[in-house]
Amino acid sequence: MALTLYIHPLASFCHKVLIALYEAGTPFEAKVVDLMDPEENARYLEVWPVGKIPVLHDGARDRIVPETSIIIEYLDRHYPGNEPLLPRDEALALEARLWDRFFDLYIQVPMQKIVTDMLRVSGENDRRGVADAHAALATAYDLAERQLTDRRFAVGEAFTLADCAAAPALFYAGIVQPFSGTHPSLSAYFERLLERPSVQRTLAEAKPYFNMFPYKEAIPARFL
Repeated sequence: MALTLYIHPLASFCHKVLIALYEAGTPFEAKVVDLMDPEENARYLEVWPVGKIPVLHDGARDRIVPETSIIIEYLDRHYPGNEPLLPRDEALALEARLWDRFFDLYIQVPMQKIVTDMLRVSGENDRRGVADAHAALATAYDLAERQLTDRRFAVGEAFTLADCAAAPALFYAGIVQPFSGTHPSLSAYFERLLERPSVQRTLAEAKPYFNMFPYKEAIPARFL
């Protein structure tokens, strides 16, 4: 098999790429990486010295492709599905890239700040940083609410790169800072994302690992 994706099944950024692969129906091998295992981590650093996941290896082209947005664009170019994840229209493509970055930087990143702070040793917590992250999520929810008022998906009627980013970001962010009771358009959009078989499959594969999530008690019962 040409494509190998190095992942952890619980990681939200890995979910983003998995959703893209499942949307396109692209064959690949998923290789789970345990970064907490010193020997396995050392082997992985030979693949990608930065040490972050996910990373795609394209054996057919002998190419290592890091960074989720780049991976999805690479797949869309070399291993496309029936529908492009990056719109062919230049204006829509730019908007898809914008909202891809929005969901990554303004929802995924603050959500991860809140979650990782729960994993810190007592006394090393960053209360100010967590408060700032909650405030950033509140602002992002408001912006997304306005964007999604009259759209089926992030940039229109078609599912794109931006929606691949949105689904895992909103899944985890909605657990640490719920939006269902305050942002109706964002909530309805998230429900539409949950209807996608690609999203359902990704969450089903993550389910056995939910007990590792620091906020596992707050995961809605419908996902368990």
